[in-house]
Amino acid sequence: MGLIKLALAGAAGYAFYKYATKDNSEAAYAGGDENFAKVRDAGPQEMSNAPKSWNKVDEASDESFPASDPPATY
Repeated sequence: MGLIKLALAGAAGYAFYKYATKDNSEAAYAGGDENFAKVRDAGPQEMSNAPKSWNKVDEASDESFPASDPPATY
């Protein structure tokens, strides 16, 4: 009987902890268009400090940002 009470007390404590520390903010890109307005188009013409040289690898990398994988160029 004591083990059941201990388990219930632990579950109630955990539920209170999760309720007290929950994150009420919205997920990224879930709350409308304000997040998308801050993204610039790809290409050196859209940069505030354009590089002096620009090649196909630079273009593919810029177009794939913020992807975690590098672009495949052959």
